[in-house]
Amino acid sequence: MRIGILGGSFDPVHNGHLALARACQSGAALDEVWFTPAAIQPLKQAGPRASDQQRVEMLRLATSDEPTWRVCTLEIDRGGVSYTVDTLRQIHTELPDDELQFIMGSDVLTDVAHWKEPTEIFRLATPLIVARAGEPPPNLAAVSRFCEPNRAPRVIDMRPHDVSSSEIRSRILAGEAIDQFVPAAVANYIVENRLYR
Repeated sequence: MRIGILGGSFDPVHNGHLALARACQSGAALDEVWFTPAAIQPLKQAGPRASDQQRVEMLRLATSDEPTWRVCTLEIDRGGVSYTVDTLRQIHTELPDDELQFIMGSDVLTDVAHWKEPTEIFRLATPLIVARAGEPPPNLAAVSRFCEPNRAPRVIDMRPHDVSSSEIRSRILAGEAIDQFVPAAVANYIVENRLYR
């Protein structure tokens, strides 16, 4: 199988994350997309606002209608700082015959050199670089230097989604509606659990 690994805080998951997954699944012919919430992101050590359990539940609600989407809790289960290389190693060990694709936005390309073992990351998984319409072309050189020839980065185009988790949290704090930014089930969960207030 061709599996796309999509990591992040998902604090909360929103429609932009889902659109990104759809674009990659279609553009790279992925059999499955695994949403993989981080326990603590190395470059965002302050940590997420919602609990691990709440973020996982929101992801499950957001992906429940897509049979080829999974919520992968390896990083939550492992705890501590979440390193992509550790997650990919574990998935590769458990599924050695599957082809892994690592989904990343073009906005993180400048950070790749600071990741833990980037060469090993891209030995284990082919990078899928999401280029949003209206943005400059991604600087593939920033990631290509860590890739073997058979793992060259692939660009996936998608239309822009003007939404971010931080904006959603700010809107909730201000008492503004978020229905247009997240699936209905996620919006209801946030209200019921009084998240981000």
